[in-house]
Amino acid sequence: MSKTALIVIDMINTYDHQDAELLLPSAEEAVPVVAGLLRRARDKDVPVIYVNDNFGEWRSHHGELLDKALAGPHARLVEPLRPDDASLFVVKARHSAFFETPLSYLLRQQGIERLVLCGQVTEQCILYSCLDAHIRHFDATVPRDAVACMHPDLADAALRMMERNMGARVCDSAGLWR
Repeated sequence: MSKTALIVIDMINTYDHQDAELLLPSAEEAVPVVAGLLRRARDKDVPVIYVNDNFGEWRSHHGELLDKALAGPHARLVEPLRPDDASLFVVKARHSAFFETPLSYLLRQQGIERLVLCGQVTEQCILYSCLDAHIRHFDATVPRDAVACMHPDLADAALRMMERNMGARVCDSAGLWR
């Protein structure tokens, strides 16, 4: 069986960006599901890799991004998803978790072939990360209840595209790692 990693995309977030008000209701639903995935992955020794936007803070590192998010008005959405000491962290600047990041190299070094993509935004960063995973010959699973969106109609279309065009498994999170 191929080795799997949980990839948590853009959940260390202050939600003080454009369109945040559109994202917040969906993020509030996804956070407990992502927190459950994190617990189950850690219990089963599945590697957890956070891939997070740096929000233009080019001098920041993951600890600073986390501290800023935890100090903000939406800390309740970040606290349950706090990285632990075993978690890995990749900072990105664009939509895809792979674009000009060391993620592909890191995954290959770890012998990881299967990715469970969760986080936000379904119709942007999750979609583009899934496409780039597919291009790089990684198998992808996207638990539909563990991704947050701004536009539900576009998110539904993005999930269908990931499944149909990229061969991703789109499912509910309950069946993962049983």
